[in-house]
Amino acid sequence: MRIIATAGHVDHGKSSLVLALTGTDPDRFAEEKRRGLTIDLGFAHTTLPNGEGISIVDVPGHVRFLRNMLAGVGGIDACLFVVAATEGWKPQSEEHLRILELLGSRDGVIALTKVDLVDDEWRDLAALDVADHVAGTFLADAPIVPVSATTGTGLDDLRDALATLVGRTPGARDAGRPRLWVDRAFAAKGSGTVVTGTLTGGQLVTGDHVDLLPARVDVRVRGVQTHGSAVERIGPGNRVALNLAGIDHHAVQRGDVVVHAGQWRPTARFDASLEVLGSLDHVVSRRGAYVAYIGSGEWPVRLRVLGPASLAPGSSGLVRLQLAQPLPLVMGDRYVLRESGRNETVGGGEVLDVAPMLPASRARPDRSVDRVIREHGWIDVGELLALTGEIREPMVGRWVVDPDALAHASEELRGALERGGQSGIDTATLSPQQRALLEQMDIAAVVDGRAYLGGARDELAEHPLLERLRRERWTPGDAPEVDRGTIRALVRRGLVVERDGILFHPEAIDLAIDAIAALLRERPDGVTVSECRERLGVSRKYALPLLSELDARGVTRRRADLRVPGPRLPAA
Repeated sequence: MRIIATAGHVDHGKSSLVLALTGTDPDRFAEEKRRGLTIDLGFAHTTLPNGEGISIVDVPGHVRFLRNMLAGVGGIDACLFVVAATEGWKPQSEEHLRILELLGSRDGVIALTKVDLVDDEWRDLAALDVADHVAGTFLADAPIVPVSATTGTGLDDLRDALATLVGRTPGARDAGRPRLWVDRAFAAKGSGTVVTGTLTGGQLVTGDHVDLLPARVDVRVRGVQTHGSAVERIGPGNRVALNLAGIDHHAVQRGDVVVHAGQWRPTARFDASLEVLGSLDHVVSRRGAYVAYIGSGEWPVRLRVLGPASLAPGSSGLVRLQLAQPLPLVMGDRYVLRESGRNETVGGGEVLDVAPMLPASRARPDRSVDRVIREHGWIDVGELLALTGEIREPMVGRWVVDPDALAHASEELRGALERGGQSGIDTATLSPQQRALLEQMDIAAVVDGRAYLGGARDELAEHPLLERLRRERWTPGDAPEVDRGTIRALVRRGLVVERDGILFHPEAIDLAIDAIAALLRERPDGVTVSECRERLGVSRKYALPLLSELDARGVTRRRADLRVPGPRLPAA
């Protein structure tokens, strides 16, 4: 399904044309019918001759209802631009065209309406006038179709032109991140709260729990409809009505957003491009009462120009916009900027950064995802998706890393490993990023929670102290002249056993276990320290630490002056 929005000056026949094309009157309110003037958004749908379905959003043409028009043209695929042959190009025609350009519209069809009220020569002159006004815009090559909603003249040609338009318009992309900007909220009898909007970014399913922003209310999708038909699941690029459980319709307003929790990073500050309309008679600076139109909402903003102090009419530049409340934006979103004091459209542009890292004095945002990675240094892949809409494969652990940041982190980690020497470094003192980087470093090894530079592990295993302790077995003599850092590293590695200040080789402990186990099998009621000392052939100085180690391991247990079998005494 493609979404087509009407555009054009007031009373040029947009709503009548929609009714003629679809059989649905988009004017929903009695006041609209009484005044013959579209006040708010209207909606209709039809199937074209090629079998493709389209949804049409009919927007007001009167300048007083421009905010309603802006609420309807966000997220559309193309436009049906309407100009009456009787009046030709008018001020609101120009403003609607500029707004569509600012919102990134790239294609459309032009309907030259009310041709039944003019002769052929006037009709041709009106078509030429329209062609002159759209020259150099995205509608420069758009077909101009003469049509009359009253007599039906040209309606088939217009349907064919729309079918061709739909055929060359790409379908909505499913990125797995649904977002629906609410353009209507009401209470349906027997159903409760219903919201409508154009779904983009992903699918919604009946039963989903979603967030309603910016209020951050958790609600459940009780039902899904599109064009009056109930469905279990709906994809992007469709007009959708959601029946929401968990909120009153009075608490929902136009501009609210339905998203899946956790997939977005609502922001109250973003950097963007700004194309200033050439029709302005003043520069754009931070002075002014600005309003940004984003999605279906109207949001007061504070503006700061990045770089120069102001932007001249017809120029483009970069700005930082501050919102009063956070919105779920992503790189590539479009907006229109108006100045409420002058009641004029200033310009518009594209969201470039929803989480600016640099101060405004240094920020120079662009559409580059690599620029976002560079400014963050390390960024989680999920966070990168939320900020930019782009999926990248992680480089280290779960992070995408700027090459310079990766080189710096690797150098710092290597330096720490070198300073740790044979003692290594405790991995608990490292950041999650450093631990992930450590796993990818061929030059490092991790043993028992400590990381060693390549080669350090072998150096410890071949330390001369080990051979001396193995040779001296249960009588290792005085403390060796080895620094405490190395001794701690040897103990942590399990290469040396330290008990009560005495160092033993692990083999000596194993031999002591065998000897004492044999003694206890001979005397199961228990043995004294003296008996153990005699069996091992050592003095009390070494016998006590050895027995303490056996107690600690559960091989023996101390009972008064005796050592009795422990739970881990080896079998015969």
